[in-house]
Order: sequence, then C-alpha cells, then structure tokens
Amino acid sequence: MNTPAATHESTIDLKPLGPQHAAWVLRLADGSLVLSQRLSEWCGHGPVLEEDIAFTNIALDLLGQARLLYSHAGALEGQGRDEDAFAYWRDESEFRNPTLVELPNGDFGQSVLRAWAYVSWQCLVWGTLAKSRDTALAAIGAKSVKESRYHQEHLGNWVVRLGDGTEESHRRMQTALDYLWPYTSELFHLDAVETAAMDTGLAPGLDRIAEIWTANTNATLHSATLTVPAPTPFLATGRQGRHSEAMGYLLSEMQALARAHPGARW
Repeated sequence: MNTPAATHESTIDLKPLGPQHAAWVLRLADGSLVLSQRLSEWCGHGPVLEEDIAFTNIALDLLGQARLLYSHAGALEGQGRDEDAFAYWRDESEFRNPTLVELPNGDFGQSVLRAWAYVSWQCLVWGTLAKSRDTALAAIGAKSVKESRYHQEHLGNWVVRLGDGTEESHRRMQTALDYLWPYTSELFHLDAVETAAMDTGLAPGLDRIAEIWTANTNATLHSATLTVPAPTPFLATGRQGRHSEAMGYLLSEMQALARAHPGARW
C-alpha cells in the first residue's frame, strides 16, 4: 500500500485459536478496508472543506486498522500473504466484508448514515476485544476503539443535524435509513465463523453487542427525528463472499494500479 509499512508484532505464539481464527480477523479487516475505500471517494467532493478533510481522516484511520488486521491474519495463516496480498490480490468472492460497507455512497447523508452505523458497531467490538484470548488482537482493539469513538461521535452529530434539519434533509435521511437499515442485520448474524470465534474466546458475544448497538442507535435516530424501519427477513451475504454488484466496481478501482504493476514498490 502507498503508506509507510505497518509495524505490528503479535504477542501470541501465532498458533491459531481454532480453524476460523484467521477467517474472523479477515472479516474485521475487510470491513475496515472497504469502508475506507468508500469514504476516500469523497476526497475533493465533500459539501464543505472541513468535512472533506474529516472523511479523509476517518478513511485513513480505517485503513490503518485494516493494515494491522491483515498483518496479523497473514501471520496466523502462515502462507506468506501480507497486507498487499490481501487487499490487492484477492478476487471479489474472497472478501468477507459486510455488504453494508460496499454499497454505493449515494448522497452525503447516506454516506454519513452508513459510516455511522458501521463504526457504532466497531466501537462495541473493539471495546470488548480486551478480553480476547488473542492478545495481539486485543491490542489492536485497544488502539482502534479510541479512533472509532471519535468517528461515532462526529458522524452521529451529522445524523442528528441532517435528520432534524430542513424538510429536505430529513426526507433524504429517512430515505437513506430505509435503504440501509436492512443491511445492518448481517453485522449480528451468527454463522460458523462467528460461533467458532466466540466458542474459542476469540470474539465477543454478538447478542450483547446487538442489544447495546440497537439501544444506542435508536437513541440517536430518535434525536434525529427519524423512524427506525420495521425488521425484515432480508439477510445480506457479503460475509459469505456473495456480494452486491457494487463490490466488483469498487475492487476494480481499488486494485487497478497494483495489478497493472505487479511487484512494484514506491
């Protein structure tokens, strides 16, 4: 990647805590990377200069999280893959990010709402990783939670400002919420990877995280005078490697330079 090499040394013996260990770490990494890519698309296009810079800084923080996680996943996996290999040389079906973060940006309000929903989830995950048996992952969580708390506060203020703003801004935010909300259920879906990670003491319990996340987000949305959509049976499948059509376009742009010049260093 085009930033200085990440420095991260695992404090465990790199013996995976079960067969799904590296897979679960990759889920966290992919979510941060893909949302970082989406937010970076706002660079030079923000509605005001301050938010143009703020979105870029949040994207850089997310990229930093992804780099640490990819380095750790590579060490756990033991196949010689580094952060560049994970970011640039995997195909669409190999990424395990939730569909929510890959969806097109839409307008500014939709981008704010999507990022806020995801980083609110991240805050809870990072905060509970202190008890993870993977002490290297716990250290990443301790660092990342400080960043995510700022992201959550900054983006949450915009959710309230736009939701409880003008008639037009309220309408747009409600439309964005109706569109994005069904995708959030994937963040709390228990599948084989999540179950194994929880059973081995690697990952936090999703039930408690879902309870806190729902209470926190509902409170913010109430302040924004937005109506929380009714639950639906829809379940996105990005974490299973089955993505929306938007993912292919995102990866084509993100990976183009690396694939055009394999092995290049700059």
